[in-house]
Amino acid sequence: MAALLKWPNRGRLVLLCCLLAALWEAGAGQMRYSVLEEIEKGSFVSNIAKDLDLEPVALAERGVRIISRGRTQLFALNPRSGSLVTAGRIDREELCAQSARCLVNFNILLEDTLNIYSVEVEITDINDNAPRFVVEEVEVKISEMTTPGFRVPLKSAHDADVGENTLKKYELNSNDYFSLDVRIGADGNKYPELVLERALDREEEPVHYLILVALDGGHPVRSGTSRIRVMVLDVNDNAPVFTQPEYRVSVPENTPVDTRILTVTATDADEGYNAQVAYFLEKNPEETSEVFEVKSSSGEITITKSLDYEDAKVHEIDIEAQDGPGLLTRTKVIVTVLDMNDNPPEFYMTSATSSVLEDSPPGTIIALFNVHDRDSGQNAFITCSLPENLPFKLERSVDNYHRLVTTRALDREQVSLYNITVIAKDGGNPSLSTDVHVLLQVADINDNPPTFPHTSYSAYIPENNPRGASIFAMMAHDPDSDDNAHVTYKLAEDTIQGALLSSYISINSDTGILYALRSFDYEQFRELQLLVIAQDDGNPPLSSNASLSIFVLDQNDNSPEILYPALPTDDSTGVELAPRSAEPGYLVTKVVAVDRDSGQNAWLSYRLLKASEPGLFSVGLHTGEVRTARALLDRDALKQSLVVAVQDHGQPPLSATVTLTVVVADSIPDVLADLGSIRTSVNPDDSGLTLYLVVAVAAVSCVFLAFVIVLLALRLWRWHRSHVLQASRELAGVPASHFVGVDGVRAFLQTYSHEVSLTADSRRSHVIFPQPNYADTLISQESCEKKDFLSEPQFIPEDKEETFSQVKSLRSIPVSYFAKRNKFT
Repeated sequence: MAALLKWPNRGRLVLLCCLLAALWEAGAGQMRYSVLEEIEKGSFVSNIAKDLDLEPVALAERGVRIISRGRTQLFALNPRSGSLVTAGRIDREELCAQSARCLVNFNILLEDTLNIYSVEVEITDINDNAPRFVVEEVEVKISEMTTPGFRVPLKSAHDADVGENTLKKYELNSNDYFSLDVRIGADGNKYPELVLERALDREEEPVHYLILVALDGGHPVRSGTSRIRVMVLDVNDNAPVFTQPEYRVSVPENTPVDTRILTVTATDADEGYNAQVAYFLEKNPEETSEVFEVKSSSGEITITKSLDYEDAKVHEIDIEAQDGPGLLTRTKVIVTVLDMNDNPPEFYMTSATSSVLEDSPPGTIIALFNVHDRDSGQNAFITCSLPENLPFKLERSVDNYHRLVTTRALDREQVSLYNITVIAKDGGNPSLSTDVHVLLQVADINDNPPTFPHTSYSAYIPENNPRGASIFAMMAHDPDSDDNAHVTYKLAEDTIQGALLSSYISINSDTGILYALRSFDYEQFRELQLLVIAQDDGNPPLSSNASLSIFVLDQNDNSPEILYPALPTDDSTGVELAPRSAEPGYLVTKVVAVDRDSGQNAWLSYRLLKASEPGLFSVGLHTGEVRTARALLDRDALKQSLVVAVQDHGQPPLSATVTLTVVVADSIPDVLADLGSIRTSVNPDDSGLTLYLVVAVAAVSCVFLAFVIVLLALRLWRWHRSHVLQASRELAGVPASHFVGVDGVRAFLQTYSHEVSLTADSRRSHVIFPQPNYADTLISQESCEKKDFLSEPQFIPEDKEETFSQVKSLRSIPVSYFAKRNKFT
């Protein structure tokens, strides 16, 4: 249809058809028309109104219509124009197939007159169909042994058009092996044949592709194609051929067993069974045949035994390839084993020393060794190294020999044993390394003296310690070894209070433990200073020393000593006087005591242990003052006896007692009457001290009595002169009461005085002071020099030294200074 629309003479053909139809109607009474196939719907065929000699308007009025039997209506009337037009697409090949002429008949009815007109329309063919092969692709099999001239019939093409538009000829594409021959049959059809022009070779070209073209005679020309595939059948005329005349492959030596290293390929130009190639390993007496294996079907060569570059660097293998019928060929496979870094460096120790003196000079050779690697190339390049911060280095020599030498003097006291790790590393990737350990003992020299942790020490030991008691342990350390580290201890020579130190202290020379050789007395000395020497057994020996201060700790080993009142040395009894007019709290006397110990062992307390008149007197707990607790009564006895106890605060506490005699009287005659009965008990232990006190008090009393006599002489000059003189002579040798007071912390003195009246008998003399009168203190030098401890202030506690210095200072005061009787507080 598209080709028809493009015809340039379309208008002329339509006019020609109309003219022919008019002539047929005028000549035969039947209308005939002609129309091309594939024209568009509504295309003009003929003017029916004109052919019927009617006006176009009259067609509708007279009921003109087309009558067709048994087929699709292909034409229609246009009532407005009176024209016959196509009712749809008309396909001649569908209506008439291969018929030479294609005619369509139908009738036109005039209903008003019932006239029928016969119409015949011829469908004219156009070249709207191309030649077509039933099979678009044809396969033809020809043996490669077929001779030229062999013919192969081909399938024909079919063209639905007719006349000039039908099939006209065949053409074959140009090629070197085949040509086309067209044979015309009895029916006039054309039959193509393929002719072999030259011998075929399947190995050269197993398949030939041809194209057969069928052309019709229309304008324009239409064609159809058919593809022809010529398969060349094989015969076994070729042996297998390897892709390479010689195969070379490089394999790392660490390739695992059963690894495919190469695939040899042999091709056979034949096909099918003739081209089935099998591979074989040609056996040879060499070990190579046991290292490799080839798969017969695929030609894969695998490793059956581990490779070792150091054993064999190259392997040669002969491989055979054979096709099905038995043709074969050979090739050679050369396997080059690549060195892998599979061998670590190896050490060969030539010489080594196990010990070196710590004062060896730098450069001392410790070891000589050789390093070797079985690999090759870069894998055999070896570098040796040591850990950092070691006093050693490596010196490389010829042929991979190395020396291990010291870089500085060693110090055994810092490091006594070196575990030197020498690392040898090759240049492979990754690199392998081997290490060797060299044990080096640093031999000791005596370069370190024994040292104490401290330069000075302090030790404490209680007094009265048993002989041989352990005091302290001195320990010195010598970082050397063996005899150089064996330390012995000794004491530096010294004296203590004129005696050798070795008589007080000893030290164990091996252990450094100090022992007391005697019992220490805190009151004798409180501290020992000594020097301990530690010396090793090296050659020459080295030594050092440390000072030790031994402090003697006080123990409560001294009972309190009562200084006042002191017991008389003769049979006389010292008395204290208390006037009957004394008020409560009146100071009668003071008990003075000291303790040679220190600290709380010397803290003293006083208490009234026993009294002839309970409740009359009281004793100060810390002062020792004896005071009246109440006013004196007439019924109170003239002579009162008191027992005072002095106790320290040690553990266990120690104590001492003293008996006081207190005379209560308001007049001298009353006192003199009862003095005969007063006796003072004498403690035999205090006889020595009492002697000195009595002498001192006697001297003071003599001076005092002399002064009293002078006073009495002025007043009683006339009527007492003869009596006083006699009394003075009688009392010249009589001991007087003495008063010395020193407490545990401080000794202090106060005086008190009375007016004196004297009396005498044949055995003793007494002084009575009926009325109190206070004055300064009087202490005789002799009474202050009682025993040695008062002359040794180094044993007096610090809190008492001031008091005793005051007591000593009283020795220089003249006796004439005191004019009245002493009172101590």
